[in-house]
Amino acid sequence: MPGRSREARVPTGGASTTVSQVIYAPREDVYRAFLDPEAMAAWLPPDGMTGHVHRFDPREGGEFRMSLTYQDTGASPGGAGGKTTEDTDTHRGRFVELVPHERIVEVVEFESDEPRFAGEMRITVTLADIEDGTKVTYRCENIPEGIRPEDNEAGCRSSLGKLAKLLE
Repeated sequence: MPGRSREARVPTGGASTTVSQVIYAPREDVYRAFLDPEAMAAWLPPDGMTGHVHRFDPREGGEFRMSLTYQDTGASPGGAGGKTTEDTDTHRGRFVELVPHERIVEVVEFESDEPRFAGEMRITVTLADIEDGTKVTYRCENIPEGIRPEDNEAGCRSSLGKLAKLLE
């Protein structure tokens, strides 16, 4: 459809997961950790992985690119290695919506020659005040068919656990 922006595209199909975690830190601190490339490199990689941010422009429409590298390729889900190389998952994306201290919406796409990892995955992060902290809800939609939903969920739980350790 001519003139339609990429941000208006809504992912369809694919599995979805939702993970929540209470983080005992103010919403402002949690929000900031999602938009700071050094913080992202520290907490986003699930256990057994390290992170490297190649590009990061934290504004609506801003783009980012990041690699997550397995410390042991045999530890990757199914022992299959990474999506981009034998030991690395590289993804690129853009920020679709940023509502300070409330919501972050981004779309990401894995850099892979494998069709089973193709397509844009939408990630929506919502932040809500709770007593003594913030409830973080991390929703992934249109998960590529090459990623088992239970592996995506476990990775998100691990990442949010690392975020909690970073901020608490």
